[in-house]
Amino acid sequence: MSGDNVNMYGGSGNTGIQNNHFAQPAAGPASPELRAAVGELLRLVGELRERLPPSGARALDDNLPALTGQADAPQAAQERHRALLAVAGIAATVSTVGEPVVEAVRKVLGLLGAV
Repeated sequence: MSGDNVNMYGGSGNTGIQNNHFAQPAAGPASPELRAAVGELLRLVGELRERLPPSGARALDDNLPALTGQADAPQAAQERHRALLAVAGIAATVSTVGEPVVEAVRKVLGLLGAV
């Protein structure tokens, strides 16, 4: 549940509200299998990058911080998911050359429980 929950019981002239905000718990350390899968994905992205036009290479570069975990929290998980889908989309546009990247993205998404 998100947002404010306000209950008032009797009285008059009630003013003010107390907001309790808590930080999201930090994500646990990534499993060795996930780290290896992300490492393989980054290696494949590097190879794919060399075969793309400059605009495609820039689009990949824009997504690297989220893939490597350098994105700002607390939206890091959502940002990583978005970046994985973006990278898969870019890779899919170059047909068979990008298929290893698409497969690597599927593996990472599976390990994250996102598929």
